[in-house]
Amino acid sequence: MTRDLDWFPELPSVWRQMPLKAVCEYRVSNVDKVPSEDELPVRLCNYTDVYHNEFITLDMELMETTATGGEIERFGLAVRDVVITKDSEAWNDIGVPAVIAETAPDLVCGYHLAMLRPVADILDGRYLFRCLQARPMQFQFERSASGVTRYGLGLDAIGRLYLPIPPLPRQRGIAAYLDRETAKIDAMIAAKERLLTLLAEKRRALITHAVTRGLNPDAPMKDSGVEWLGEIPEHWDVWRLKYLVPKIEQGWSPQCYAYPAAIDEWGVVKAGCCNNGIFNPDENKTLPADQEVPQELEIQPNDVLMSRASGSTELIGSVAVVPADNRGKLLLSDKTYRLQVDDQLIRRSYLALVLGSRVGRHQVEQVISGAAGLANNIAQSDLKEFVIPVPPVREQDTSLQQVESELDEIVAMTAVTQRTTTLLSERRSALIAAAVTGKIDMEDAA
Repeated sequence: MTRDLDWFPELPSVWRQMPLKAVCEYRVSNVDKVPSEDELPVRLCNYTDVYHNEFITLDMELMETTATGGEIERFGLAVRDVVITKDSEAWNDIGVPAVIAETAPDLVCGYHLAMLRPVADILDGRYLFRCLQARPMQFQFERSASGVTRYGLGLDAIGRLYLPIPPLPRQRGIAAYLDRETAKIDAMIAAKERLLTLLAEKRRALITHAVTRGLNPDAPMKDSGVEWLGEIPEHWDVWRLKYLVPKIEQGWSPQCYAYPAAIDEWGVVKAGCCNNGIFNPDENKTLPADQEVPQELEIQPNDVLMSRASGSTELIGSVAVVPADNRGKLLLSDKTYRLQVDDQLIRRSYLALVLGSRVGRHQVEQVISGAAGLANNIAQSDLKEFVIPVPPVREQDTSLQQVESELDEIVAMTAVTQRTTTLLSERRSALIAAAVTGKIDMEDAA
């Protein structure tokens, strides 16, 4: 068949390739979250609802606000409508879809989203949803996005999206098949994620015991003077972090490309570079080649980094030490702190253990500011007041050796589980793309 785009997958002969504007009604919502006494009560389907869920249902915790009668009529959502994220700070967060599985008269599409309503005798909503998850369609959105500090899709860009359109019965069959198969993969991913949670908790419990009780079970204990910390070995001290870390640096977040930097390019690390206590250099965004590089913000081997801000409270306060063999050309971001440690008082790896234990986690949770899902962060002034139990440096070295030895098995299991989860996610994406471009025989798959 003739194709309008050279890179678009070859489709079966009975399929058509059509622009979204020919098979959908579509509009961009302007319904904001601010309630007004002059408007009617509604439940709002928001950006985060779409970004974090594939199916929008009425049992979700949807925001309650107000809208005008005209807005309700124009942006009220029907079953099988598809809603997509319209703009974001990253290209790969644009065009993320969710399908409306349940609705009510007061369910309305919110700001920063576009709603797509398929023409009933041409396109099935659940099939459209799966199409928009497939890489060929995601690529079109990424290529069409415009912006400087935020990337967005205009109405024209949305309407120009080309879709593979099989006969309607085949669409429904593909959607049902993908619902079944992705549910199986999702169950496997969920099981792996539960295992990762258990491994993380086991890791934290092991570390917490080491940094609050030490290695000698017979050591005399004393009251730490901190109610929530309790007793510590008698020969240990308790320090405020500001005396152990004379300087805390915060980085810089210029406009960057959404993809990781190549080894010979400069990149700016993301907050996720510290997750799970391990520095991940691939968690970065590429700095444009024409951007001036602040060399003083380059991350160095043995730097202690902490995630300062994130949309997830679980990730804020994550700490990692940069390996000695780390790649260069990575810059500190404004969502990341670099802790300049006094090495005469505390080893860098030992401080990272304390901050990654329940001792650190408890204090992080007490000082996080920002509403859930928004710009949660830790202020430097709060971080400086953290309480750190500190054994003699020689004992720190011994503890590090023993803890690292005991953690080896947990680290290995975590790495294998994370890799399996990644492969399952890749398999899921490939399955969706193959199904919506006619690469899977539905008769054999039934």
